[in-house]
Amino acid sequence: MKTFKKAVLIVLVLCSCVGCDQATKAVAREHLASPQPIYWLGGVFILRYSENAGAFLGLGARLPESVRFWLLIVSVAVVLAGMLAFVWTSRELSPLGVAGGSLVIGGGCSNLIDRIANGGLVSDFMNLGVGNLRTGIFNVADLAIVVGVGILLVSSLVLGKRKGTTEGPTGRR
Repeated sequence: MKTFKKAVLIVLVLCSCVGCDQATKAVAREHLASPQPIYWLGGVFILRYSENAGAFLGLGARLPESVRFWLLIVSVAVVLAGMLAFVWTSRELSPLGVAGGSLVIGGGCSNLIDRIANGGLVSDFMNLGVGNLRTGIFNVADLAIVVGVGILLVSSLVLGKRKGTTEGPTGRR
């Protein structure tokens, strides 16, 4: 993929992801502040504002604040910078892989922005499920991360199959 096109794709996905997530979080903070959740589709989709001090499903929320700072802000920032460097420099990633990696980075950056701006807390507001089988409360950034990982997996499987059909047993053509 040409450098300019890759840069445009990365910037477009990052800006869209961060912009959409931050906008929806602002709306959620303003309109979902009441303790009464909003039910849609018979309770399959619930909007309920929550602030998460931890990571995925609140993991680490009870850790001391200094540990959460190093674990959820500093180390996440380092990992995101490394991922961005990988996506930018990798010649192996297809455009689909670049988009998937950029979604993961964009979601991570938006949650990181939230943590920095909100004293270590991330705003969550969506919940899906039926009956007792429900997801945790999540946000658009979390959704971008999950979709991005899925795209990366599909992209690597497709790319791996293509390589496997064109290369011999020694890896040479």
